[in-house]
Amino acid sequence: MDDLSEEVLLSLYRQVVRIRRFEERAYRLFMEGLVKGTSHLSLGMEAIAAGVAEAMRPDDYTFCTYRGHAHTLARGTPMDGVMAELLGRANGVCGGKGGSMHLTSVEHGVMGSYAIIGAHMPIALGTAWSAQLRSTDQVTVCFFGDGATNIGAFHEALNLAAVWNLPVVFVCENNLWMEYTPIHSVIPVQHPAADRAGAYGLEPIVVDGNDPAAVYRQAGLAVARAREGGGPTMIEALTYRHGGHSRADPGDYRPPDEVERWLARDPLPTFRARLEAHGIPVAALDEVEGLADEAVDHATEAAKAGPLPAIESALTDVWADGGHSWRN
Repeated sequence: MDDLSEEVLLSLYRQVVRIRRFEERAYRLFMEGLVKGTSHLSLGMEAIAAGVAEAMRPDDYTFCTYRGHAHTLARGTPMDGVMAELLGRANGVCGGKGGSMHLTSVEHGVMGSYAIIGAHMPIALGTAWSAQLRSTDQVTVCFFGDGATNIGAFHEALNLAAVWNLPVVFVCENNLWMEYTPIHSVIPVQHPAADRAGAYGLEPIVVDGNDPAAVYRQAGLAVARAREGGGPTMIEALTYRHGGHSRADPGDYRPPDEVERWLARDPLPTFRARLEAHGIPVAALDEVEGLADEAVDHATEAAKAGPLPAIESALTDVWADGGHSWRN
């Protein structure tokens, strides 16, 4: 890690810790019945969101899947607002109407979390094309899961991005399982995203998705390439979710030895150990964790204290003008 500054390394660790603490608290609140509906956590997958976000500019764009808490937080969206949204409160980032699966904060470049598999991939080309037309050198990053690689939108988006040379970085969060089905059972290649990149003239890139520094380096190259007019990049990040697909899923269909192997590669303790070995002061790492705990506690209390959305709010933010009356 000699090529990375202490500032960058601590920032990466800060992101990983904040996401981990947030997701742990979100799980607890779900079990307490305070998070309505379901939720999809990034426990074990935090290094991808941290590494990519660290390589982006504030005015870049992010598109997420329904497993979007990590990416929303990593882009700087206030934790209080994200937690309140999970609890369905009016002080949430979407006024309590989007919930866990539809987090959005345009102000922070988070252009939405999408519940339909792969549906956001062609949409992400819109911001990339816009930046290209406006010559703003903004970059769009589109995250998706391994299961999306068998969806038509995946192939359509890659093809069009390559044909138009768009400033977009595609990041496949390959956690090996498509909900309850192992990805290797439904694809004829080893890497569902990277091994298909060549069909669209893209380099097949695979990175350790549990290593924040490795993700940061690879994302940095891809983002810089897109910003300089070099076109799209496909990155497949190998990782593993600690729990089931969603909070309704215990995940007990996965082989115990596989789970054990990946838990041993947990990005939080392994990255901390590497930072300590690299000479980062223990006190600095402890401070990062303490501040993360304080932030999560504050966000929890702010969310619990937030009001429920007014009934009338159901008829706002529906159309471009914010209302619905023009249809009548």
